[in-house]
Amino acid sequence: MSPTWLQIALLGLVQGAAELLPVSSSAHVIVVEKLLGLDPAAPAMTFLLVMLHTGTMAAVIVYFWKAWRESYFPNGARTKEVLGQVVLATGVTGGVGVVLIFLIEKLLALATGETKAEIESLFSCLPLIAVALAAAGIVILISGYRTRGKEEQGGEVALSSAGWIGAVQGICLPFRGFSRSGATISTGLLLGVGRRRAEEFSFALAVALTPLALGKELHRFLKTEKEAGVGWDDVPHLLLPGLAGACFAFLAGLLALKFLSRLLEGGRWHYFGWYCLVAAAGVAALASAGW
Repeated sequence: MSPTWLQIALLGLVQGAAELLPVSSSAHVIVVEKLLGLDPAAPAMTFLLVMLHTGTMAAVIVYFWKAWRESYFPNGARTKEVLGQVVLATGVTGGVGVVLIFLIEKLLALATGETKAEIESLFSCLPLIAVALAAAGIVILISGYRTRGKEEQGGEVALSSAGWIGAVQGICLPFRGFSRSGATISTGLLLGVGRRRAEEFSFALAVALTPLALGKELHRFLKTEKEAGVGWDDVPHLLLPGLAGACFAFLAGLLALKFLSRLLEGGRWHYFGWYCLVAAAGVAALASAGW
């Protein structure tokens, strides 16, 4: 079942609002998809989710551009240093993520008796999403309470910190519900990185990672559509819903970023941890009800 334009608009607003908050936008969108009767594991829906991420990443660039320009591009030496950190973190993310996805797909194939399994088949598993949300909430609470009441010290991201943040980001990739921004910002805080710097670096990594995820899902989407007999001439019509959703996600994302910055820099990061735990309980309840 393909989503209607109204459903796409709703998903865009939900994803945009949740993506830039450490509450796992993927989990929220997947729950909404299931409530709307859509299949989150379908190639068209996983591709739509990546397109929604693209919209919010555009919001990230618009929101952070001034801060990045001042912090990351004041001179050639600083730009080279930051690019090295982003490349290292993204490389570690790819390595950890690929290995985890490979192992999970192998275990899934053994469990189901299939010759090949895809990680996307787990994206609609509400019990797994609930566990991932709870895990993200605990990580956020630990980092939030450890830094609560402390003044912003403005610690910079070191090369070693970038590596650890990238590794944690890689762990997030296979699990819908384990908030990428929540985990990476929390890791930065626990490593002594300043709140604002941790936030800026986390979303810089998101911008670097999104094109790779978009390319992967675009390939999977087009392959599936080709096998279904859809011609290349129809591709623009297939992509149009994703672009529309990205626009809604962009608008909601800008508003969410202002809210995130206010709580994070105000020392109220732990609020998001409690929200994740409540959301995990809600998702678990839906799973128990047979959704």
